[in-house]
Amino acid sequence: MAPNLKRVLVGIGGGIAAYKVCEVVSTLFKTGVEVRVILTHSAQEFITPLTFATLSRHPAYTDESFWQPIHSRPLHTDLGEWADVFLIAPLTANTLAKLACGMADNLLTNTVLASHIPVLLAPAMNTDMWEQVAVQRNWQQLLTDSRFYGIGTASGLLACDRVGAGRMAEPPEIVAYVQSLLHTSGKRDLAGKRVLISAGGTREHLDPVRFIGNPSTGKMGLALALAALHRGASVTLVHAPASWDVPLGVQVIPVVSAEEMRSYMLEYLPNAEVIVMSAAVADVKPREYSQQKLAKRSLPQALPLEPVPDIIAELASRKQPHQKLIGFAAQTGDIVTPAREKLYGKNLDAIVANPIDEPDSGFGSDNNKAIFLDKQGRQVEIAPCSKLQMAHHLFDFLVSSEL
Repeated sequence: MAPNLKRVLVGIGGGIAAYKVCEVVSTLFKTGVEVRVILTHSAQEFITPLTFATLSRHPAYTDESFWQPIHSRPLHTDLGEWADVFLIAPLTANTLAKLACGMADNLLTNTVLASHIPVLLAPAMNTDMWEQVAVQRNWQQLLTDSRFYGIGTASGLLACDRVGAGRMAEPPEIVAYVQSLLHTSGKRDLAGKRVLISAGGTREHLDPVRFIGNPSTGKMGLALALAALHRGASVTLVHAPASWDVPLGVQVIPVVSAEEMRSYMLEYLPNAEVIVMSAAVADVKPREYSQQKLAKRSLPQALPLEPVPDIIAELASRKQPHQKLIGFAAQTGDIVTPAREKLYGKNLDAIVANPIDEPDSGFGSDNNKAIFLDKQGRQVEIAPCSKLQMAHHLFDFLVSSEL
């Protein structure tokens, strides 16, 4: 076994959402995580141990294997000590109640009590069940235990044909939270912090159809929002047009133009301790805007332009001593020199210099590489990694400087 291999234990509860966990297990395995799976007796009514054994490349555990004396040590103890993170999905009302009361009557609940690792809970149930006073009491009580992390339910069409709360979070969001816990080992070092993030490429319209823009997808800003949320922060994300789903637990403000982004960033600035300007904001916009689509023959031969507000410079001029402002510099060629000039020229606390002319890096990519610089003269190079990992490396960098 590789010495740095991460290990995730997945507990499956009895619910139709169990089918979604197949994607979670498969994705974790493909990213190099070693996975073991426990199924409750009820879970096997919805999906088989063979399915998860196939996806995880390891036999799945059930209560039957728990009670068979074929292990050198108690199975629940072995599994609890083996794993780095424990995911329980779907978390049913029944298992939630057991965990809230500290009960241990099956392999899954015994393993929770026999371990000290972070436990991520992804509940799924009928809306009426989820909204019961007793269920909400158990949920809130469990989250007061520092071991437990909750990814709330979404609203949507449920298996009972009801449209409402209780839908389990989608697999990509669950996977991202698991990866965050693997990176931080469950640290909530941004607890109590309010983090304001901008993301995506703004659009400066000439008419309702045509605009000046850039290739930014906002994936880096989304990763920053998720990483901050998973580390305990209260997060506001102001984003330009994007195709990804709104993350649970993040206050999301969609905008289009640089002026709209400026307005919201300034509005939320006073209440934020950390501001990360990862958006790719336009530098110029058409001087005139047509309310109607311009005919091709009516397009100007030369397009008059005017500058848009320099959002990060304005944020820097208004920030208070207790606030930290971090910028991004997407560059080609030499990425450090222009980033350092921007760092000092705009009075930032830190900046992320990342190349956009290298494979699997920059705009639209799921991965990134960068060099972090700060006003204290620190310079740290981050090797290619996922954008979520990059976000965590950035917060590690900021926390290490006593953010």
